[in-house]
Amino acid sequence: MNQFEKVEKLREKADVTYEEARAALDACNWDMLDAIVYLEKLGKVHGFQSTRHTTHYEEPEHFEQTASQYTEEKSSFKNTVKKFFKWCSKMIKKGNEHHFDVKRKGEGLISIPITILVVLILVAFWAVIILLIVGLFFGCHYSLRGPDIKTDTINNAMGKASAAAENIKNDIKNNFNE
Repeated sequence: MNQFEKVEKLREKADVTYEEARAALDACNWDMLDAIVYLEKLGKVHGFQSTRHTTHYEEPEHFEQTASQYTEEKSSFKNTVKKFFKWCSKMIKKGNEHHFDVKRKGEGLISIPITILVVLILVAFWAVIILLIVGLFFGCHYSLRGPDIKTDTINNAMGKASAAAENIKNDIKNNFNE
């Protein structure tokens, strides 16, 4: 190790300036250990932190606080998970109480719980959307029913979609007939 490296190492370890490290090494014949002792005697060493190694176990002072925080965090996470599953079961229950109805020419073709519709959309989004759009062009009308649904607004919107599909279908028929 050259002199510059020694100065840098001592400066880093003892948390002293470059000049103080160089002067200490110069005064101690460039011996690192002697330079550290020299700096300690001058009261210039700030950066050393004593560490102690032992085979005897001692609990840290903050152990109880840390353990209680861990228990609180664990129970908080547990409560969050419980709330999430409770919310999920509530949504599934509501989804099973409400239905998606498909009618054609006033006759009911199918009625499925909204929970199943949501699962189908999650599993095969594009296939379900395409089937719904194609169904509109084959004269299907969609509606929702259930205790918590404001059927007027939603079913009116679905009726407008059915009417729009019917108009498009009629326009296409008229263009082919001409």
